[in-house]
Amino acid sequence: MTPTVEAFFDKATNTVTYLVSDPETGAAAVIDPVLDYDAATGATATTSIDAVQAAAEAASVKIVWLLETHAHADHLSGADELRRRTGAPIGVGSRITEVQATFADKFSVERPSAEVFDRLFADGDRFHIGGLEVEVLHTPGHTPACVSYRIGDAVFVGDTLFMPDFGTARADFPGGDARTLYASIHRLLNLPGETRVFVGHDYLPKDGRGDFRWETTIAAERESNIHVGGGATEADFVAMREARDATLPVPKLLEPALKANIRAGATG
Repeated sequence: MTPTVEAFFDKATNTVTYLVSDPETGAAAVIDPVLDYDAATGATATTSIDAVQAAAEAASVKIVWLLETHAHADHLSGADELRRRTGAPIGVGSRITEVQATFADKFSVERPSAEVFDRLFADGDRFHIGGLEVEVLHTPGHTPACVSYRIGDAVFVGDTLFMPDFGTARADFPGGDARTLYASIHRLLNLPGETRVFVGHDYLPKDGRGDFRWETTIAAERESNIHVGGGATEADFVAMREARDATLPVPKLLEPALKANIRAGATG
């Protein structure tokens, strides 16, 4: 089946949130919702999730799942607020418990219970959004807990892959690993070529297009992803990724984002 997909791009964090719905039943999921955050004041706002909710209401679809691809380090999650509003459960990869332990220790905060999330998905788990079957693919490397959601002819990959002209995500966070990321990417690249790929972020290449994009295909990633396309070897990828990661700055919102996101986005 083919899900209906509506994307919401947050320019402040270059994050893409997706409203994914079953055209037959009107059931919907929100993938990687954003809670707006002012780093200068520490204030939060709900402009981003308000837009998603408004779109769901306009399309007459009901949000029945809130899905996280991983614990994000560059934005606060809006999942907890959406759960309060809709009653929909929050799902995330089961290895979130490792991420919770790592960052609770790093920031000297109490380790949250895994029960702050409603469903912990293992690799291969399946569930439904109305009549749409969702397959969970464990795709670690960026973080240990990263998952991708395969829904009909589409796959939502979070930070595992970016648009072909931007490449792939960093693998230098605690628990990240470039070799593991390479294996996860190739698991995705083995999906049918016509599979639609929806990425978790987009950034403009230094020399290239001037518009933000978030949808591509497995075939396009295989052929032209600048980091893994065209048969790039594991050794070449690992060398590139490790050298590149060594030059990247720490995400500006790392601490507030992860303090909230290991608690499903709760800020109180």
